[in-house]
Amino acid sequence: MLDAVIALVMEAGRLIAAELLRPGGPRGAGDKANIDGEVEVLLRQALGKILACDFVGEETGVLLSGHRYCWVVDPNDGTSDFLQGHLGSAISVGLLRECVPVLGVVYAPLTERGADCIAWAEGLPHLLRNGELTAPNVAAGALAVGVDVFVSLAARARPTQNTELCAPASFHPMPSIAYRLARVAAGDGVAAVSLYAVSPHDVVAGHALLRAGGGDLWNEKGQALGYATPVAFNQPVRFCFGGRETACRELIKRPWQIVFHDSQE
Repeated sequence: MLDAVIALVMEAGRLIAAELLRPGGPRGAGDKANIDGEVEVLLRQALGKILACDFVGEETGVLLSGHRYCWVVDPNDGTSDFLQGHLGSAISVGLLRECVPVLGVVYAPLTERGADCIAWAEGLPHLLRNGELTAPNVAAGALAVGVDVFVSLAARARPTQNTELCAPASFHPMPSIAYRLARVAAGDGVAAVSLYAVSPHDVVAGHALLRAGGGDLWNEKGQALGYATPVAFNQPVRFCFGGRETACRELIKRPWQIVFHDSQE
């Protein structure tokens, strides 16, 4: 099943990449891109053939019948930055089994490091990254000099505040909370932060990837995030922190509200 999902997501990624590179830029405005709906229709139809079950999508809506499995999809996480021409938006496909993330594929087709696909399904001993097994231990990381905390691209407008908030680690701005979580799971950083009120479709796939290495997700109160239903968290979420528990709990204690004094992040 994982191989089929990876192939499907990479096919969809070619559409995302072509849209970003089209003459005149991608179609859409604000936080809505035309390609998002087009890609989700493709994913919804094909995922239903891989496993016919419930579905939660950002663009095409929700089908909940009580099936024990549910696909949870964001066809282009990071749309606002994508529409501004920034690299790093990502397709996020997760699978819940009785509200537990058991499969995740996050694919960023255009990044500064090239195309990047990070995937895992329950039963695999390690993550797959671009087709190769990789075995980072998320739980082994800590806030330290030389490691990164992944934050939103808007953090570039507040370098002083973000430097203080992430110290002694460095802050690394990038679009897409899904891809931030995936990169933490793959060992590129110690934690990922979202100061937006995320929804399950933003994080289920990344949550699955974190599970592979002993990481997890928490809200701004330090409450572990799970899924009461495929469309709702078991706890309210304003800010989201993903990665190693020790690092995330230290970050949670810090005054992230300071970045909102003059701008939104």
